[in-house]
Order: sequence, then structure tokens, then C-alpha cells
Amino acid sequence: MKQSLQLRIGQSLTMTPQLQQAIRLLQLSTLELQTEIQEVLESNPMLEVEEESNTPDPLEDTKQKNEIDNTDSNKQDNAGEKDNQELHDDATTQDVDLNSQEIPDELPVDSQWEDIYEPPMPASSSISGDDDKAREFLENQSSSDGKLIDHLLDQLLVTTMSDIDRTIALAIIDGIDEDGYLQETVEEIHLSLVDDLEIELDEVEAVLHLIQHFDPVGVSARDLKECLLLQMEHFTTEEYPVLKKARQIIKDHLDLLGNHDYAKLKRYNRITDDELADIIRFIQSLNPRPGSNISHSSTQYVIPDVFVTKTNGRWSVRLNGETAPKLRINPTYASYIQRGKQSDDNTFMKNNMQEARWFIKSLQSRNETLMRVATSIIEHQRTFLDYGEEGMKPLVLREIAEELELHESTISRVTTQKYMHTPKGVFEFKYFFSSHVGTSDGGECSATAIRAMIKKLIEGEEPRKPLSDNKIANLLVDQGINVARRTVAKYREAMIIPPSNERKRLA
Repeated sequence: MKQSLQLRIGQSLTMTPQLQQAIRLLQLSTLELQTEIQEVLESNPMLEVEEESNTPDPLEDTKQKNEIDNTDSNKQDNAGEKDNQELHDDATTQDVDLNSQEIPDELPVDSQWEDIYEPPMPASSSISGDDDKAREFLENQSSSDGKLIDHLLDQLLVTTMSDIDRTIALAIIDGIDEDGYLQETVEEIHLSLVDDLEIELDEVEAVLHLIQHFDPVGVSARDLKECLLLQMEHFTTEEYPVLKKARQIIKDHLDLLGNHDYAKLKRYNRITDDELADIIRFIQSLNPRPGSNISHSSTQYVIPDVFVTKTNGRWSVRLNGETAPKLRINPTYASYIQRGKQSDDNTFMKNNMQEARWFIKSLQSRNETLMRVATSIIEHQRTFLDYGEEGMKPLVLREIAEELELHESTISRVTTQKYMHTPKGVFEFKYFFSSHVGTSDGGECSATAIRAMIKKLIEGEEPRKPLSDNKIANLLVDQGINVARRTVAKYREAMIIPPSNERKRLA
């Protein structure tokens, strides 16, 4: 086969490193972007943070100093010789106290520096500022992640027991989950220890009962019934007259209580509506997850990327300038680059200069795209900002992409893990996109608005006769929204709202 050379003209899209960097920065969240910027600042000497200049004006300082000198000289001219002597003595004493204190060669062994020399006090404004910063720092610190197992082990250390019982207790505590329930049976714990320890099943039961009296109350219970009964042991009938009936309902009719079958509860326990209401309020005051008060996760804070405000009747969008520092090319290092020189150092600085420029350009492109998408979303969802969730309009990514002449994948990257601060709260960009349901007049209603309507109907229902999914669907149809019963059930479950039979209440 003969080899030959041919020329062809065509178009192709090439993913250059610069384009890849711009796409990667676009899909980063705020926290990830801050980490990326810090890494680039550490690796590229050409980049630096543009800091605001706080250098005082020397002319202003000279002017203030001259005014002070003139005032002092006028006072000295008008004062008598005695006053001048007192001022001189005071100034000399102050100068000695603050600046000319001589340190003795020896000090008493048990003396402290503060006992002999009083440290200079900072200005009151500085103290107040430091206190405010310290208070803000402490308030922003999330409480330490409490571990239920560590909390139980601390109590075990101060409990007097034999070494064998302590080994059994460690095995029991190891089987407790974060909610405070024992996930292993007593038989399983006994079987895991019987090879190393000559113990009986009753010994494991005895140690378990001991741990069940640890804090929090109800810990190491094997099921919900035992957890609630353990908590009831710490109350008396003098405090709660319904305690005896409540214990009986938990012990014998917990399933009826869970199914809200109040008719059978009243018939089996021979109680009235008022008595049953008091019993239910008492049971609801108990904690079905005692370990949740100890085991908790740290608070995750969301930093908004844009702020939405209403000024003079118009909604406006602005970037959060605190999410990323302003970057610039280091002018000192840039001045060292020589165009014609081909040394290794000069080539290194040139490459870093080019990378720094592309990084700054990519950040600017990210901010511009973020602003364009946020502004377009607000233009479509102004009724939501004015009236809440019920004013949400149906919106899909394709509509924003066509309006801004961008690819749909670009809109998807921009709206992922990007947050918007509005008067209604902080929302992810994707929150404003939802599917739609047809209306009787041929229009469209977003799924978010339908969920808000369902929630509003449920909140206003009669406690004794809660609305069923079919009834809610009929009410929505009466409002002109064509929605099926199964759609109502899907939206209700997404909002973690129980069905009608579980929402039934006495009052």
C-alpha cells in the first residue's frame, strides 16, 4: 500500500486543558472552590490575594501631629510656672512608669511579674473587639460530637462491679446503636462470652438491668415497649395520675396506640376521651430514641453563592464576594520575566504566569455564568419570591439553557451544590426546577406548588377526621389541578407526612 499525504478541512471540538479547568471550576461547590484556590495559591508563585490597602495617609498623620503640638504649646504658654512644673513632673513620672522601668537583679522566689509590674491595658475599643471576636468564635463552634458509647463507658468506669461483670457490660455496650437500643439478644451476648468466661445467662441479664439505669433513661432497651416502660419507672403516680393506665396501654396495647385505634383503646381500658388524651400527651413526652440526645452529628453550614434582594420593587441578584478571594498577578515576580531569555527560571515564571492568567479567567467565567443563570431563574420564579411555594412555576433545565444559549449540561453543573439566599430562605439552585401537572384551563402547575397545597390542606384538616389521599385529590381537582390519588400519595410520602389513619388525633 502506497503512503501519501492529503489535506482535509474540518471542524472539531478540542478539550484543551484551559477548557477542562473552566468546566471543573464551574461544577465545584463554594467550599471546594475555596480549597482549590488555596492549593493554586500555594503552588503558583505568580498568584496572590489582592488585599485592600489600609496604609494610613502620612500627610494626614503629620497634620494631626502639628495640631496636637500647637495645642500643647498654647496650653504651656498660658499656664504658670507651677503648672508647668507639675506637668513636667507628671510627664516624667509617666515616662518612667511606662518606658523606663528598671528590672532589678533579683526578685522574690514566690513573686509574679504582674505583682510588681502592671501590664499596660489596651484601648477599650480593642478589648470590646476582642470580646466580640471571641464570642463569635465560640458561638460558631459546633458542639463536640457526642458518642453514646463513650458516654456509657464513662459511667461504667465509676460503677463498682467485678471484672467479669465489667467484661459483660463492655459486650453489652458494644451492641448498643446510636438510638440507644440493644441490637443483640442476651443469648447472643452470652454465647459470645461463654467460651472465655464461665457465666450463666442470668448474669448477663443482671448486668443488662444495671446498664438500663445508666443515663440517658431508657438506654439499652431491646424494643420500643421496653424503652418506654424503663422511662416510666422514673415517674410517680403523684406526679402523673395517668401513669398506671399509660403503663398498661404500653404493655398490652402498644399496637393499637400506633394505629390510632382510639375506640378500642377506650373500650379495652375503660377510659374516657379526656383520660385517653391525657395518657397520649404523657406518652408523647417520653423519648422513643434516648440515644439521640447524646449521639448527634455536627451542624453543616451552607454558604450562599448569590444573594437575592428586592430594591425599589425589583428583584436583583449579586454574588457573594466572601466566597472567594480576589486574585491578581504578583507584579514583583511579573517584572522579573524577560521575553528573550530562555533560562530555566525565566521559562518557569512564564509558564506560571500563563497558568495564573487562565485560572483568573476561569474564575471570572464561573462568576459570570453563575450570575446569568441565577438572574434567569429569578426572572422565571418571581411569583415564588412574592408569594411562597404556592407561586412556584414549572421550570426545567432546557428552558434556561435555550434562553442563555448554553448547553444543558452547563446549566446542570451550575445548579448543582450552588445556593441562593432569598427572603424566603436559602435554597439550592435545583430547588427552583420541578416538573409540572396540567390544569383544567390548559395551564401548568409545578410539583413544588402542588406539594405546598397538599401540606396546607393537611395542616387545616380536622384532627378527628383527617383527609384521605383521595379526598385531597378531589379538593385539588376542584381548584383546577388535575392530579391523581397516587400522585398525592407520592408527594405526601416525599414530605414525610403519614397517611390519614396515622394522623388521626383526639384534639
